[in-house]
Amino acid sequence: MRAIDTLGQRMLKTSRLAGAALAVLLTLVGCATAPVGPAQAPSLYQRLGGNEAITAVVRDAIGNISADPRINQRFSNAGAAELTKNLVDLICERTGGPCTYRGMDMATAHEGMNIRDDEFDALVEDLAKSFATFKVPAREQGELLAMLARMKNAIVGH
Repeated sequence: MRAIDTLGQRMLKTSRLAGAALAVLLTLVGCATAPVGPAQAPSLYQRLGGNEAITAVVRDAIGNISADPRINQRFSNAGAAELTKNLVDLICERTGGPCTYRGMDMATAHEGMNIRDDEFDALVEDLAKSFATFKVPAREQGELLAMLARMKNAIVGH
């Protein structure tokens, strides 16, 4: 009878050990696969489609601006390639992309130009046409337009 009791105690001990080991193992597996922190939402740059998509929209917008008699004279001395690069880099950087904008700050770039509100608004309209052409979603359009609005004071009236 004593041998049976001893065997029963060993089996119970082994069963508890196995259960504890299983609990530890499951905890470790759960920790290894659980996210460390909150999932990071995609940046505006990513939601726009990255550098290629931004470049396509900017090129189209420059075409719209060039054809717009309200403002095209403002860009007659600007080289299309340099303007495109600067705008792409500016948008890329400000939307969370990997680019670095190396152009002048907005106030310096527009100093002495005396840009009016209606001219700024015309540029925004031309850009919005490009958003429509490339079917940029409303949320992303709103964020891009808000970004432009924050620059307006540095551009208009200088």
